[in-house]
Amino acid sequence: MKGKILIADDERDIVAFMCDALQDEGYEVSVAYDGQEVFDQLREIPDLIILDVMMPHLDGLEVCQAIRDRVSCPILFLSARSSEADRIQGLAVGGDDYIVKPFSMQELKARIQAHLRREQRSHLDHQPKLLHQGDLTLDLDSLQLFYRNLPIPLTSREFELFKLLFMHPNQVFSREQIYERIWGVDAEGDAATVTEHIKNIRAKLVHAAPEETFVTTVWGVGYKFDRKK
Repeated sequence: MKGKILIADDERDIVAFMCDALQDEGYEVSVAYDGQEVFDQLREIPDLIILDVMMPHLDGLEVCQAIRDRVSCPILFLSARSSEADRIQGLAVGGDDYIVKPFSMQELKARIQAHLRREQRSHLDHQPKLLHQGDLTLDLDSLQLFYRNLPIPLTSREFELFKLLFMHPNQVFSREQIYERIWGVDAEGDAATVTEHIKNIRAKLVHAAPEETFVTTVWGVGYKFDRKK
């Protein structure tokens, strides 16, 4: 498999044409037919996004602005708008390329390959700064947690605690282990403070995602981040 590509476009005939062509090349392709559906498809962490500008609910420009800080993969705009101002706007909101409809499938494939090669070279030189688990994203540069496009306001200590669980999904940590890793073995206090921090983190996550459970209590043992399948 060459990589995962997300196509977001409300023109189903064009989407079907692109899907067939890219799957024939060995890509794994997922589809969104409007701007809002893009957020659901981001769970699979695409390697590249093809984003139509004119879509219902949220247009491509709005989607790009909402996800750009938390999605590091290349974003290629497709649009029937061909003016210089339109192309500049697409690049200004965070797009990496701008392709005008109607387009050549051969050219689109070549641009996709070029962007993915550039990403592969970049990954050899840089450690990832954005970590994804389902709808959650940890930004290690800004020390922020996001649920889809919503920031979850964590204190620095809450962030470090959640990051420990997040980076070791389904691994159970005792309160004592968490306390030693986050507060340090020489810290004044006890592991009971871990429970309070977990409560605070859960409350903030429930506010953003009331139907989701991310931090699970393993009774008599400790806590774990529950990775969704």
